[in-house]
Amino acid sequence: MKKLLLVIALAGVGYLVYRQIAASRAEQDLWSEATIEPDLR
Repeated sequence: MKKLLLVIALAGVGYLVYRQIAASRAEQDLWSEATIEPDLR
């Protein structure tokens, strides 16, 4: 039973880390798009 709870806890932490990385990447993409210089050719 303890092993199952440990696996569930690790999966939860992994999911939270994944969401944090995804949100950070999305914010970086947004800033990159917002601050890019327009191509005026």
